Amino acid sequence: MQSELQVCNRCVMDSTDSKIVFDEHGVCDHCHSFDANVVPNWHTDAQGKEELKALVAKMKKDGEGREFDCIMGMSGGADSSYMLHVAVKEFGLRPLVFHVDGGWNSQVAVNNINVMIDKLGLDLYTEVINWEEMKDFQLTYFKSGLPNIDVPQDHAFIATLYNFAEKHEIKYILNGGNFSTECVRNPLEWLYHGSDLSQIKDLCKKFGTRPLKTYPFSSVLRHKIYLRYIRKVQVVKALNYFPYIKEDAMAFLQDEYGWQSYPQKHFESRFTKFYEGYWLPEKFGYDTRKVQFSSLILTGQMTRAKALEELAKPALTADDARQEFEYVATKLGITVGELQKYFDAPNKTYRDYKNQEALFRVGSKVLKLLGIERAVKR
Repeated sequence: MQSELQVCNRCVMDSTDSKIVFDEHGVCDHCHSFDANVVPNWHTDAQGKEELKALVAKMKKDGEGREFDCIMGMSGGADSSYMLHVAVKEFGLRPLVFHVDGGWNSQVAVNNINVMIDKLGLDLYTEVINWEEMKDFQLTYFKSGLPNIDVPQDHAFIATLYNFAEKHEIKYILNGGNFSTECVRNPLEWLYHGSDLSQIKDLCKKFGTRPLKTYPFSSVLRHKIYLRYIRKVQVVKALNYFPYIKEDAMAFLQDEYGWQSYPQKHFESRFTKFYEGYWLPEKFGYDTRKVQFSSLILTGQMTRAKALEELAKPALTADDARQEFEYVATKLGITVGELQKYFDAPNKTYRDYKNQEALFRVGSKVLKLLGIERAVKR
């Protein structure tokens, strides 16, 4: 029950994260992880400015004689949209804007991508995922009873971007990911690794109904080790090098480009809106707004009181949830009753299927020891 939950006294993470640990002051380990691992390594001052300046100079030099000096995935969300503006207008980079269409774009997202591209005078490359394969893959996850049913979209986005970068020998991938709005990570039990091919293969064998012949797969070893260290493909999260205040960025995008905001982070996808706004909180009790709001609290962009006020309300109204439920069922070619059957089925965890959790843990420890990744709590 909600009254039995322990909520962090500093952020709004709570014991719906079964692995959460509180100190004697009621402050959680997500907050301590931020203090110990993010703050000391996050430079948005003069140091960050100089590091970014040097990085941009290298990107431009490596891009000499080429049509593009980097590639950037574009979802239409605030982070990627603002990153695109900064890359072009402030850094003078020449990105190829890359969009993966998994079949669930909202009209607002499509509009946001187009207004940015048009005003900046950029080229847009769109990769369309085979819908019949995507649909079957998504139904596989619904049948599995796992919480992380957005893996088919997420995996396709990442794999397609890396595949394109490798094929066209593009060495830099601009990424809108940032500490400012994402310093708290979703617990592993909520959103397990979407690049665990062992688990994906197990699920497809158990619940899939067709071979995924054209769907883009990429293993964690491929994009964490092979592409990064052998092919020298570098992911650049430029928003980490200077102050990034999301509310200010969205206001700027609205004024400058006619960009439109979303009710919640990740709602540029109709499926993700349904998944994070209804399916996760109602079926599993996992509300990703707690992670998002906690990040904003720790970075001084939201008060804890405001976060608690917002969390007291559902992410989607009852009418919106019903409409999205019907939309998703229709889009997937199933009845509302069948989707309800999946909702009512027993909940599973990633440990109920084959997985490479041990490999991920070892790899993460090695990368942390080498100083390549930060030990942010999941």
